[in-house]
Amino acid sequence: MQVLATAITEVKIIVPKVFQDERGYFLETWQHARFKELVAPVDFVQDNLSLSVKGTLRGLHWQEEQAQDKLISVVQGEIFDVAVDIRKESPTYGKWVAEVLSADNHKQMFIPKGFAHGFYVLSDTAMVHYKCSDYYHPKSERCLRWDDPTLAIEWPLDGEPLISAKDAAGLCFMR
Repeated sequence: MQVLATAITEVKIIVPKVFQDERGYFLETWQHARFKELVAPVDFVQDNLSLSVKGTLRGLHWQEEQAQDKLISVVQGEIFDVAVDIRKESPTYGKWVAEVLSADNHKQMFIPKGFAHGFYVLSDTAMVHYKCSDYYHPKSERCLRWDDPTLAIEWPLDGEPLISAKDAAGLCFMR
């Protein structure tokens, strides 16, 4: 496993070692001791899986009371994955980082507590897997507007994105 830095120190890109031959490939998607040593001391308690069609934009989500560390990977397809620093005391408050994650490149993004997360589907469909360090808690779920002009995220849009009513009603970012 290789751990790559991003412009925001706490957000990391993980590139697993892939063993490939004529039969296909094998890779380890997560291993507790190695992750704890190389990335962060996180205990994941819940896994989620979403399937989305091309042009879907999900996010930018986080939970206030039961904040979650997340490990994002793509099982099928390709996404533009985004993490926004919402920690008011942070020197990177309001900054964002993004990475293309796909079933072909096998990259994962680790997004710690204190970040909003969202993604945009680049392929015909994408199946996204999330490991979370706390349980889903609807009462503390929050959403930032994906198109907030203060954040100025450079989404690689191909037309108007497909978004949920909840995401359309997202909050504006406050400096």
